[in-house]
Amino acid sequence: MGENEDFAVSLQDSKAAYVLSNVAEVVERILTFVPTKSLLRITSVCRLWRNCARRVLRTQQRLTWVSTCGPSDTEVHALCSILAEEVEKVFLLPKTVLAMVDCEALNFQAYYRQMKAKKGRQSLDTLEELNLLFPKGCDILGIATPGIVLTPSGSWSSPPQEYQEGEAGFAVMFPSMEGVQIKPFHFCKKSFSPTALQEAGLVDNPDLRVVLMFVYEAYKSGGARFLSQILEPLAKSKALIAGGLVDRVIAPTRHCCGQGAYGVVGLALSGPKVQGASVLLDQDITNPKAAEATIRRLKATKIPERNTLGFMFACVGRGQNYYNNQANVEADAFHKVFPNTPLFGLFGNGEIGCDRIVKDDYTLCDTETDSLQHEYTTVMTLVHLG
Repeated sequence: MGENEDFAVSLQDSKAAYVLSNVAEVVERILTFVPTKSLLRITSVCRLWRNCARRVLRTQQRLTWVSTCGPSDTEVHALCSILAEEVEKVFLLPKTVLAMVDCEALNFQAYYRQMKAKKGRQSLDTLEELNLLFPKGCDILGIATPGIVLTPSGSWSSPPQEYQEGEAGFAVMFPSMEGVQIKPFHFCKKSFSPTALQEAGLVDNPDLRVVLMFVYEAYKSGGARFLSQILEPLAKSKALIAGGLVDRVIAPTRHCCGQGAYGVVGLALSGPKVQGASVLLDQDITNPKAAEATIRRLKATKIPERNTLGFMFACVGRGQNYYNNQANVEADAFHKVFPNTPLFGLFGNGEIGCDRIVKDDYTLCDTETDSLQHEYTTVMTLVHLG
């Protein structure tokens, strides 16, 4: 009886081995439950598994994110503490990463010391450390700003939260998507020119749909004029422009400009599947009902919920104090109108954007350059990626 059982087990094992070595449909189905980093390792098993893994990777086009709040258990920022572990669990191959952290709690020097002690190597700059976590060739845009808006990891329907104090941060990961091109850009006093704008796809690009831009050191002498020079051609385009003035840029590295120099970084989103719309919550909006009514105007765009993100770019002067000590007013209003759309963003030192509801002619409501720059406002934006 024992020999028969051993034979039956051996037969079952041989059948399983045959299926996993020869039936692509079964292997491919199994691999859809495997996180991407493990999937990349699986490609070296055999030709069948490699081909199946590649097909699965091509289907994983829904973006994802990692976010965190509250102090970490180590010296490093809370986002840095969890990012390495969480990246192992994602079901996509990141092509572009947008990361934001609060500037007050950011302490990358402690991060360097910890990494050096752990790995026994010389400390690297921030971008190099981030590059260790993401695939080769992945574009990383990292921002440090006074406050953070984020949706907790794990669910598209989780209520977003505003954090104007304490540690908080997020990293949104965009895969390579058909019909969507996401191109990072960086300009400073030395590198800015009409040709550079064209090479970045920000002008003379009929497929440009959305520009997310973040200005650093804008208060320095010449910074305001520099920003106007960039916004002037963009304001005349048919693209949605949104962003804010931030404290620092963590990544990419900026070899062309020195410490303390002003500049701008961002993402240009182009392609037939990209859609965008925004509304401006101006200084007169000071209660939850008015905030919700303004955000509800975004419903007129009829943008699909799948693969859609909300971005909130608010002034540091808004938030809880602006709404008579009521916390999370604008994030809650967004969630009420768009319960299945995650929201991310920042509290900064100035806002970029305007009312940009999709019209038949698909143009900005106001093309004056100054109308894109604001204070004590919030730019609430929807970005759909097909």
